[in-house]
Amino acid sequence: MKKVFAVLFICAVISACGGSSKSGGSADTAKAADQTAKTQEPNADTSANKTGSSGTSGELAPGAKLMAGLDCNTCHKADVKVVGPALKDIAAKYPPTAANIDTLANKVIRGGSGHWGNIPMAAHPTLKVDDAKEMVKYILSLKK
Repeated sequence: MKKVFAVLFICAVISACGGSSKSGGSADTAKAADQTAKTQEPNADTSANKTGSSGTSGELAPGAKLMAGLDCNTCHKADVKVVGPALKDIAAKYPPTAANIDTLANKVIRGGSGHWGNIPMAAHPTLKVDDAKEMVKYILSLKK
């Protein structure tokens, strides 16, 4: 019975994260996924403006802009564990070294599981390596 629930949960996560869409996730998909996350976590702060700002102008950091256009906010929030770890927990675990940025960028593109539990992170194969690195740099800048 546990296996059935595990398989159903994994299918739900994959479908919520866009599955194997070749478009890389449209704005409508990201908007719907963000709305789903808001419904599931009514007290979670989903505003990227609060944690993704660069300077005082209120403009989003490049990595935050990239994440806002994808499905990242479905499973990750800055301060709260949702499906995946909180972004600040990732920043606390990994120093912002070139090796960690490369490793984490590849994990974002390829997906994976095991470092934060048994729930797999969906792959993002259409994401460019440089964009993934920019997103990781942003995440690692969110120290607690």
